[in-house]
Amino acid sequence: MDDSEKVAHEYLLSLACGAVVYEPDGNVPPDFLVNGTIAVEVRRLNQNEITESGHRGLEVTRIPLAARMRRLLSSFGSPPSGVSWFVCYDFGRPLPEWKELNSALREYLLAFRDNPASGREVSATICKRFEIELRRASNSHSQFFVPGGSADDDTGGWVFQETQKNLRLCIEEKTRKIAAYRHKYPEWWLVLIDRIGFGVEACDEKLYREHLRFEHSWDKIVLASPDNPRWAFELPASLTATS
Repeated sequence: MDDSEKVAHEYLLSLACGAVVYEPDGNVPPDFLVNGTIAVEVRRLNQNEITESGHRGLEVTRIPLAARMRRLLSSFGSPPSGVSWFVCYDFGRPLPEWKELNSALREYLLAFRDNPASGREVSATICKRFEIELRRASNSHSQFFVPGGSADDDTGGWVFQETQKNLRLCIEEKTRKIAAYRHKYPEWWLVLIDRIGFGVEACDEKLYREHLRFEHSWDKIVLASPDNPRWAFELPASLTATS
């Protein structure tokens, strides 16, 4: 099981609705079968970017970029004069291909290494939607360029608005995925592990019930908190499209 499935598994066990079987039909939907009749699919509810081919989680860009940045910075080796610089970066989407971004970054960082700034901080725009800031380190480090922090300009936003937007994307994706298997079980649930709001607070339940209104074909949709799998919010059983 992945992390989302583990959270869902604990949630399903807490309901005491019957035996909970993981991947009853192998590596195809559903992810779980409860009491032999309830098929359950699981997905993380995350922030997504819209692409030409559909949508993808923001982490699909963020995580590989962080790994590539660490490798690039380590390639410059140790500080020749004993002074290191932290490198922080700020980015948005869409980014250029890594080959292009890597070339521009390497060119800038090589020039900086050969002629470091006299001040303690310097910033630069490497290309559209990608900026870096270099900060002189006060302690010695093994690398000349040390990975610092990063900022993803596409994350954040009001929790409810992001939940509303991404909930629709995730539900539509899962609905397409189970279409060919729907006939196998009489009831289908969708458990979404809430990585946007990390659970629906009691004070927000009225807002969510009143304004998360669009059509779907699931028997139950649940937002589960990754921090407390037994704390889950069930969307209204029948949602209607907004006018």
